[in-house]
Amino acid sequence: MERWETIDAVQRMQDYIESHISEPITQNGLARAAGYSQWHSMRMFKELMGKTPFEYIRALRLTKAALLLRDNKPKIIDVAFDFVFDSHEGFTRAFYKQFGVSPKRYSKQPEPIQLFIPYSIRGYYLTIRKGEKTMPEKKNSTVFVQVVERPERKLILKRGVKAEEYFAYCEEVGCEVWGMLESVKEALYEPIGMWLPPNMVTPGTSVYAQGVEVPFDYSGKVPEGYDIIDLPECKMLVFQGEPFDDEEFGNAIGELWEVMKRYKPEIYGYRWEDRDAPRFQLAPMGYRGYIEGRPVRQINSSAE
Repeated sequence: MERWETIDAVQRMQDYIESHISEPITQNGLARAAGYSQWHSMRMFKELMGKTPFEYIRALRLTKAALLLRDNKPKIIDVAFDFVFDSHEGFTRAFYKQFGVSPKRYSKQPEPIQLFIPYSIRGYYLTIRKGEKTMPEKKNSTVFVQVVERPERKLILKRGVKAEEYFAYCEEVGCEVWGMLESVKEALYEPIGMWLPPNMVTPGTSVYAQGVEVPFDYSGKVPEGYDIIDLPECKMLVFQGEPFDDEEFGNAIGELWEVMKRYKPEIYGYRWEDRDAPRFQLAPMGYRGYIEGRPVRQINSSAE
């Protein structure tokens, strides 16, 4: 079987799981989605995802349940049944095994926990492939640019060692950091990948890191192995490209980087001020386009 046929079959199973996560899911249903026998479908999924389909389903259901408990305070028994657990007790045991805290305690006092954030297997392979397939020709796309105010705040971050970009960072610290960041209830915005300015890099750590911004008066738990630093009030110049298909992932990033490289903020009364905050990237999602932000200051403003 061609590699891309396997990838597409596993992607179909991922899509099926996502759309049926609140319903019973069977091997037969997954096999039909994949288009192969039950045995072959289960083997392919484990090979590419590192989990059996039902390990994946349970981890995903527990993560969705945790977010529901964190944000909405429903009855635990209702959450258990919503995510196809047979009983309150069975759900509680599974939740504790996954997160190290009971659902009742977590609902009352949410703290950062390691959520399971699955990645699209097709998107992953499209991102890491090298020369397997010609990317679409570069086009002149529209990039939306705006100035966004950021208040004084704190940044919870996980540092790497030498990483200067996402893939090297994942090799150093793993790809599960995002799940921890997504669980922070007090987050002001969504998690970010970032390039830290020299004044925010500690000795022996990486320029690239991942983190989430929280209020300046944040007093919650900082996960083990993470740092928390202060960020001053600042302005960010945020760039957003056009929506893209998975096959255009590389182009979407490259085109926006070209725009940022050529962009002259002085024309609009600003200058780059990288000491104020990290340059950041949001998780690439095709429907909204690729997004990055870089700090600026107004020229001749009283804030300087």
